[in-house]
Amino acid sequence: DYFGTSKSDTCTTTLCHFSLILSTSLTSHHQNQASKKSEHSLTHSLTTSDLKIPNRVKEPQEIKKLSCLAMETTPSESSSTPSTTVPKKKQGLGWVEWLRGWMYIIYEMLFQRIMASHLQNPLSLPPINNLTCIVTGSTSGIGLQIARQLAESGAHVVMAVRNTKAAHDLIHKWQSEWTGLGLPLNIEVMELDLLSLESVSRFAEVWNARMGPLHVLINNAGIFSIRGPQKFSKDGYEEHMQVNHLAPALLSILLLPSLIRGSPSRIINVNSVMHYVGFVDTEDMNVISGKRKYTSLVGYTGSKLAQVMFSSVLHRRLPAESGISVLCVSPGVVQTNVARDLPKIVQAGYHLIPYFIFNAQEGSRSALFSATDPQIPEYCELLKSDDWPVCAFISQDCRPTNPSEEAHNIDTAYEVWEKTLEMIGLPSDAIEKLIEGEEVRCRYGDRQE
Repeated sequence: DYFGTSKSDTCTTTLCHFSLILSTSLTSHHQNQASKKSEHSLTHSLTTSDLKIPNRVKEPQEIKKLSCLAMETTPSESSSTPSTTVPKKKQGLGWVEWLRGWMYIIYEMLFQRIMASHLQNPLSLPPINNLTCIVTGSTSGIGLQIARQLAESGAHVVMAVRNTKAAHDLIHKWQSEWTGLGLPLNIEVMELDLLSLESVSRFAEVWNARMGPLHVLINNAGIFSIRGPQKFSKDGYEEHMQVNHLAPALLSILLLPSLIRGSPSRIINVNSVMHYVGFVDTEDMNVISGKRKYTSLVGYTGSKLAQVMFSSVLHRRLPAESGISVLCVSPGVVQTNVARDLPKIVQAGYHLIPYFIFNAQEGSRSALFSATDPQIPEYCELLKSDDWPVCAFISQDCRPTNPSEEAHNIDTAYEVWEKTLEMIGLPSDAIEKLIEGEEVRCRYGDRQE
């Protein structure tokens, strides 16, 4: 119980009754399942006042039935019935989904301060002296705040960054400012370049070789580059997709041995409210086929949706015995270095409405909460036991919320899972092998193509 139990009332009230509320909701859910229509709220653990998304998600059982019916239709049956047509593969979000997504994003921006008014800033954390945390992208923005606050609360923090000099400079500054306030901060720096899958594999190999525990992995690093043409990494993947999804996915899987040693442990993916307008075509992850016109918005939102889908499957594939919780968090609409790539007129809008936009410290609260709150593992397991189709998603106000409608597409989620494993060079049974303690080789580990 190293997460501790002492926590400020503003934080603990968020999930302190997860078990009771969720159990009550699930009982009602199963009693009324036969008479319900195909849509209802995902966030069944919360009261009506906590819901922020219209009830529009199909029942997991109904989705499964639809999938089974589709699989049971053989080619001969289809050909014998002239009126039967093979459904076309979805090519993008419908207008209703697209508008609904943007309405939610605008709502989030306008009211996020009101919804998060119960939270302290900075967030009060319990003593976490026994935790080891890896934070990617921790030299600026949200990641910087996450790393510093975890370290000041006693955690051993590993700054996994590309610019190691900037990280060392930050540590020197933090140590000097912390002098006299407690023990020296326990922070170290390790090089990690998410634009290189070889770098990701090498990082995981070096860390696992220590044979020590890892309690929290926070995949925070991300890019949203609006200026310039479409860019690709040296691995051949669109940069948004690689940095925001593929590299964190590879890192999470390769670090499973250390996360198992640190059990109970957590994988926290810093996602974005922008995934509500995202779409993933597993046959065109790089957006180069011409079926969709590439824009940086298409690249960014698609990568964030892919991360939610992959996290949901990983959440379901990991057995309860592993003790690893997988969840995504939304920091809210935040003024970070991502915003510097926005057009000048949009940047001006950011500065004109500072009341609505979170600063980096405020944006870090959902990740810090998810990394330290003792109720999180129980909540994640309750979702899994109810066979819920998506992983836990914690919003900027540190409450569970509803991922996008597209995130609930089970078939696409498993397609994203399989395609991601193929792209990052891992076998389809990588999870099972790592759980059993077997060695798994990544084709990027030793420059093996």
